Amino acid sequence: MTTAQLVEQIKKKQSFLCIGLDVDLNKIPEHLLKEEDPIFAFNKAIIDATHHLCVAYKPNTAFYEAYGLKGWQALEKTINYLNSEYPEIFTIADAKRGDIGNTSTMYAKAFFDDLAFDSVTVAPYMGKDSVEPFLAFENKHTIMLGLTSNKGAFDFQTKMVEGKELYKQVLETSKTWVNSENLMYVVGATKAEFLADIRKIIPESFLLVPGVGAQGGNLQDVCKYGMNDSVGLLINSSRGIIYASNGEDYAGEAAKKAQELQTEMAEILSA
Repeated sequence: MTTAQLVEQIKKKQSFLCIGLDVDLNKIPEHLLKEEDPIFAFNKAIIDATHHLCVAYKPNTAFYEAYGLKGWQALEKTINYLNSEYPEIFTIADAKRGDIGNTSTMYAKAFFDDLAFDSVTVAPYMGKDSVEPFLAFENKHTIMLGLTSNKGAFDFQTKMVEGKELYKQVLETSKTWVNSENLMYVVGATKAEFLADIRKIIPESFLLVPGVGAQGGNLQDVCKYGMNDSVGLLINSSRGIIYASNGEDYAGEAAKKAQELQTEMAEILSA
């Protein structure tokens, strides 16, 4: 999917919502555990109930890898279902990969060629040769960790190095890499006050913003400081939507939570 196609969907749906499909078998409705593939059954119902309210889905691969082969098969079924039934949806493999060049190439092939995700998250700590292999894929997007929403972000990312915060140096350096136009960035919603400075460095790039909802991030603040002329934001909510209910009404309740966010986004877009 191209960036222009993503922007078109945002305008059409009046939404820049991304729903995280982080499936924990200890949290899904008990009746689904009788299904042959409870993870996929859960995802399918959530997707069918919410696809018109969001523009992206983001499975965190850890929640699938934890269940071994069956978990990986559920991830494959989920992305195949999305690509088949809702091809207009932007898909994100939240894998946070990052390794030396030849290994990154294999990771990129796994998510872009085999599973056919539109994008994958990566960690930039090992530098350009760990990220550029992902950037080489046409009409695919690499979503690089910029400034994350966890408490440990302050351990390294905001430290001053040669007179400048490390995360700013990472953002600036990434713009020099081959095919950097295929980069998007993760910026946590709990770091909304940093967005103004981030936008000075990467004014045109899309930002994937986790942390709205369960982690306490504020949508209004994120939009105030982070939105650009193309919207430029994908606001992710996971637990706050998919675990709105653990009863048989779980998909409908998830849709209600998604609708609340979409309504707020539509109001922001029309302001």
